[in-house]
Amino acid sequence: MNLGLADKHVLLTGASGGIGIVTASKLLDEGARVTGTYRSAKEQLNDLCSRWPDSFAARQMDQTEEKDVQEAFRQANETFGRIDVLVANAGIANHEGVAVQEMELKQWINTINVNLTGAFLSAKYFFRNLEEFPGKSASLILVGSTAGLFGEAWYADYSTSKAGMHGLMMSLKNEIGHLAKNGRVNLVNPGWTLTPMAEGALTDSALKKRILQTIPMRKTALPEDIAGAILYLASDELSGHISGQTITVAGGMEGRVLYTPGEIGDDS
Repeated sequence: MNLGLADKHVLLTGASGGIGIVTASKLLDEGARVTGTYRSAKEQLNDLCSRWPDSFAARQMDQTEEKDVQEAFRQANETFGRIDVLVANAGIANHEGVAVQEMELKQWINTINVNLTGAFLSAKYFFRNLEEFPGKSASLILVGSTAGLFGEAWYADYSTSKAGMHGLMMSLKNEIGHLAKNGRVNLVNPGWTLTPMAEGALTDSALKKRILQTIPMRKTALPEDIAGAILYLASDELSGHISGQTITVAGGMEGRVLYTPGEIGDDS
């Protein structure tokens, strides 16, 4: 099936992560030109750079720094022209959970800055790019998390940053049409996905069992599952009349197991 992505310019933030690398590879397979941003781990992108020298460009970007974001978008425009699709994928999560009464303000601010403010800054300069290079179509795909839907104990900073993606989407889907008549903004919410960021939790057999208790399909996602949803929303051919929608890629997850039988106790 032709997704209509050939020669489209996609800027993908967080390209060096598990979901990012797979998404970039699939976009390149479809003939897209891809600017992939990374913060520090450029070596993760060496293979894409060597395989796709004419259609993939890696750009270092700290998405908490506005000047960095502005410069990355400027370089992207200079290399491949108008950015047709933005995939705001970059994000962080702390590996050790912290109860909110113990959480340092510094941690809270950093997570919000990277995950939510970073997505805002990327969207800001994507929209400026649409203003500078007029066209009918455009697609912004925000990457959130099921933690933004259900919450996640000990990770209030992460859950809050991802919940904010919904409000950002709902506002921007009403703004993008003023810059691109057929412009669209949507949100992909991955659930538990086998990436380096989640690998530690998913190798804990007891925790994985609790996770699978919430998922009708009784399995976690692979990065390819998330990339498929992203490509669907990037394609005007497949999703050209879809905007302001959330695709949750989580095997039908219905919340969280909060307590084991032993934790409930006999006096419940």
